[in-house]
Amino acid sequence: MNKTLKTKLNKIKLLAMDVDGVLTDGKIVVDAQGKELKFFDVQDGFGLVLLRQAGIKTAILSARSSPAVTARAEDLKIDKICQDAYPKTSAYERLIRESGCTDEQVCFMGDDLPDLPVLKRVGLAVAVPNAMDELKKIAHYVTTRRGGAGAVREVIELILKAQGKWKNIVAQMEK
Repeated sequence: MNKTLKTKLNKIKLLAMDVDGVLTDGKIVVDAQGKELKFFDVQDGFGLVLLRQAGIKTAILSARSSPAVTARAEDLKIDKICQDAYPKTSAYERLIRESGCTDEQVCFMGDDLPDLPVLKRVGLAVAVPNAMDELKKIAHYVTTRRGGAGAVREVIELILKAQGKWKNIVAQMEK
């Protein structure tokens, strides 16, 4: 890990994420009754639990609204859920105001053009490998794992390792 990335990771106090394409693979399944289904990665979920336990806040910024997202976010005790957030800039500004964080203390993960304005502002801009090229060009980090397949967990581990919290988490799990 290069020194610049480690410096950025060390400052993170809030991880905010898009949903479709980041927490999920981007596919939206609609059943015959019109009910939307989403598939979330269990390791991403457990990583979010570990991150919260380490004292780092979490948030969702999604341009869409979905009962599946609400249910998953509540299950994981995500600190702030912003749905129907389009454009995302005003929801992001409200998020940092309410969280007490500065841009520099926020990591945002995105994959598509609506995420671009937020990625340009945050201290650590992260894109997934299946993101639009415009996002990958400005990202400080592009995950090796795809959205919905452990990308969020990858970033969580980077944050916790850079902040010296990962070894204690692993030691607690070994007991």
